[in-house]
Amino acid sequence: MSVVLIFVIIAAVAALALAAANYYGIKKMDEGTELMQEIASAIRIGADAFIKYEYKVLLGVALIVAVALGVFVSWYTGVCFVLGTIMSGCAGWVGMKAATYANVRVTNTARTTKKLGKTLQIAFKGGSVMGLSVGGFALLGIFIVYVVFGLGMGQLANATTDVTNWMGVTFVPFTMSLSGYALGCSLIALFNRIGGGIYTKAADMGADLVGKTEAGIPEDDPRNPATIADNVGDNVGDVAGLGSDLLESYMGAITAAIILSVHLYLSNKTGISTELLQKLMLYPLLFAAGGLISCVIGVITLLARKNLSDNPHKELNGATWVSAGLTLVFGLVSTLVMFGGMDVSGIDFKLGAISPWIGAATGVIAGILIGFIAEYYTSYDYNPTKKIASASVEGAALTITQGLAVGMISCMAPLIVLGVSLYVSYLVSGMFGVAMAGAGMLSFVSATVSVDTYGPISDNAGGIAEMSKLEPAVREITDTLDSVGNTTAAIGKGFAIGSASLATLSLMISFLYSFNDPTTPLQLNLMDPLVLVGALVGAALPYLFSGMLIEAVAKAARKMVDEVRRQFKKYPGILNGTQKPDYKTCIEISSKGALAEMKVPSLMSILVPITTGFLFGPWFVGGLLLGATISAIMLAIFCGNAGGAWDNGKKYIETGAIQGQGKGSEAHAAGVIGDTVGDPLKDTVGPSLDILIKIMSTVSLITVAVFNRYNLLDWIMSLVK
Repeated sequence: MSVVLIFVIIAAVAALALAAANYYGIKKMDEGTELMQEIASAIRIGADAFIKYEYKVLLGVALIVAVALGVFVSWYTGVCFVLGTIMSGCAGWVGMKAATYANVRVTNTARTTKKLGKTLQIAFKGGSVMGLSVGGFALLGIFIVYVVFGLGMGQLANATTDVTNWMGVTFVPFTMSLSGYALGCSLIALFNRIGGGIYTKAADMGADLVGKTEAGIPEDDPRNPATIADNVGDNVGDVAGLGSDLLESYMGAITAAIILSVHLYLSNKTGISTELLQKLMLYPLLFAAGGLISCVIGVITLLARKNLSDNPHKELNGATWVSAGLTLVFGLVSTLVMFGGMDVSGIDFKLGAISPWIGAATGVIAGILIGFIAEYYTSYDYNPTKKIASASVEGAALTITQGLAVGMISCMAPLIVLGVSLYVSYLVSGMFGVAMAGAGMLSFVSATVSVDTYGPISDNAGGIAEMSKLEPAVREITDTLDSVGNTTAAIGKGFAIGSASLATLSLMISFLYSFNDPTTPLQLNLMDPLVLVGALVGAALPYLFSGMLIEAVAKAARKMVDEVRRQFKKYPGILNGTQKPDYKTCIEISSKGALAEMKVPSLMSILVPITTGFLFGPWFVGGLLLGATISAIMLAIFCGNAGGAWDNGKKYIETGAIQGQGKGSEAHAAGVIGDTVGDPLKDTVGPSLDILIKIMSTVSLITVAVFNRYNLLDWIMSLVK
């Protein structure tokens, strides 16, 4: 055990050390002209101000949840929850800070070198700080949980021994500690994704609808009052929100596998030895640590090369493939070391010791395939996005219609891949294999987040180039990188929702084991009216949640639109360059709108499973989780791919690929409207849905021991009898 934990902390320290080196390496680079520095500083100050306000709001919520966990479950669950919030919060903060320093350096590199490959390298270097921080902080936190609570408090040695708290609620201490840690990561992710998503899309929509379509000025034009807020939003939503999101997904997948191994042991005590259980509880950590080391190598392979090609897709994919390939190799070696020569007949390992590796490998392969599918439906190199661009020639209505069609059609292929991955992993290694498929899909998360974060950095770099009035060649380089970034973002969202579905299934199985007799077959009977009603309510829940988020974005965007129009009307000199716009007011509108609107949807994911559990009991909640998971998977894929395709459809028109059309044309105006419709879908709704289902599952797993014992329906039924 100590050897595995040493390997885990080595991997975490290596990732954080490389992140620190890249962070300070970025800061040492030249920021360019005085105007570039001024604009970058305004973006940095705005991003810092927002995340400080957001974390203040989060602090109050986190303390309330931590105290509630400490009182009603156990003190160590509350402490582990706080640890999860700290690790997730640190990753988001560090990654965002790096992005706000990297953006202007990317612009300056494009300005001074005129080389796409060199500029890509700097953007990726900035993105790698976020990616490596996600893996490093996540494993650092879980290492602390294992050492302090698992070893220090003896929870690992008594991993299958129940305790009963003052309320008479019985649970397994170590799984509850892990659940608390995962819940802390989830809460930060949800607030960062929702708050950042509302912020960035309110600013983006306001800037586009008035600046581009009404005033006819280019994107990121310094005359647009909302442009600084738009660039701030890229950092708080697409960087800090993204990092916290995928850290939460990463930890959710790992902890789901560990918690499930304990419940599998409890349900099959005669088949699984205590030695095998200990190895099952360490294996997901060992696999993740190997994946993180692989990502460190993958990142270095791109950054260490002197001359990159002018093909961003090829270079970014190369770093990802190196990370994924090495992860599989490290994983295979780890599996043979961990389980080789052991008797694994007591668990559903159909192919012996190698079985859990095959389960994880199916997740890795499924993640890559889902990435290819997302790229096909969102990149303008392929027909779906080109069709949206062509439809724009006929007006905005057909742009929106074609985009909806692409988004809906794009749901089927990823679901087939997920279904095959789930079934194969189950056939080979049982439910533990399904959990490992989710962990495998995100085992090289540091590489995928690095690639994903490079996108908003490139987007910011383009904005700084436009506002600094640099030559068109600079903007051409940043636009090329930004277009690829839209596709990598869609790929990252595919990884997040794919792994979320597998992790949620694992958590759901653990949830069912938590209140059922472990010796009886585990079933969730959809013909039971209570379960069926729960499933129907759960299926509707993601739509309610999504509608609230879209409404929140629309409300904040309306205020932004009114403010931009007011400034253009009151200060006509803005458009001819004789007066400066008021950027600060627009930043304040986005900040206040995001902070005001994010609270209710965020708390809903925590309160719904708890409230329904205390009203109707655990079987209703089981149906609720199943319905919400199935519904959210489809909705998230649709939102991410439709939004990404609309965005790149607009960019395809801007390249002049459609004869007679380009920037400023009617087709471009229709493309801008389509992009605006897709903005809240791809950057607010879609990314938040995977967090919704995991946080609901984690909350349910933590609180089921309480509402299984105390719920209104059981009390009423006892009176009737």
